[in-house]
Amino acid sequence: MKDLIQLGDISIEVNRKAIKNVHLSVHPPDGRVTLSTPLNTRLEVARAYAITRLAWIRKQQEKMKAQLRESPRRYIQRESHYLWGRRYLLNIIHTEDKAHVTIDHKRITLHVKPGSNKSRREAIMYEWQKSLLHDYIQQVIPKWEKILGVRVNAYYVQRMKTKWGSCNYRSGNIRLNTELVKKPKDLVEYVIVHEMAHLLFPTHSGNYVALMNRFYPRWREARMELNDLPLGHVEWKDM
Repeated sequence: MKDLIQLGDISIEVNRKAIKNVHLSVHPPDGRVTLSTPLNTRLEVARAYAITRLAWIRKQQEKMKAQLRESPRRYIQRESHYLWGRRYLLNIIHTEDKAHVTIDHKRITLHVKPGSNKSRREAIMYEWQKSLLHDYIQQVIPKWEKILGVRVNAYYVQRMKTKWGSCNYRSGNIRLNTELVKKPKDLVEYVIVHEMAHLLFPTHSGNYVALMNRFYPRWREARMELNDLPLGHVEWKDM
């Protein structure tokens, strides 16, 4: 069951769950606020708690607003693009062959037909990046299935506006943000492990934290590092 608390200009989504303790979160990249509470928590109690954390909420939101964002990509010669945490220069080669992408230690080369526009170049790059992310995910999931003793029924990669990933523990499915392909691989692995752990414990309960502490002890540092990296520039449309 969800309710909404309004504290001035701050909206807080209240989610009642089968947990023992309250859990307040400010989510990147836009500072969305959620408060998870035990099932029997009255709304006025949740509101009183949120008021005590108002200064912390504002501090987290200001930090996210100040976070670096990538400028819009134009997909032109010598433009900077990121892959697995490294910066590459974009090289454009015109060809009559099928469009494709290659990479060396300094450059990402986009092979496209003459006259291709920004949208076409972006689409080719996006599909290439998505294929690389698929390849990496398919290495990581089996490794952690054995470690955690879980089974991922299916995974999906897609553009996500406010999350790095999500998990539907009932279906055994996880979803991952395509922006992850730009981040260091160890941080991508952290996100995958984070979502896979939710197959065992759906909420951020004490049991969930204990599981992460046991199997991925540097998860807090990884989360902080990931959320401190520049956010991608995406022109979001209704989806």
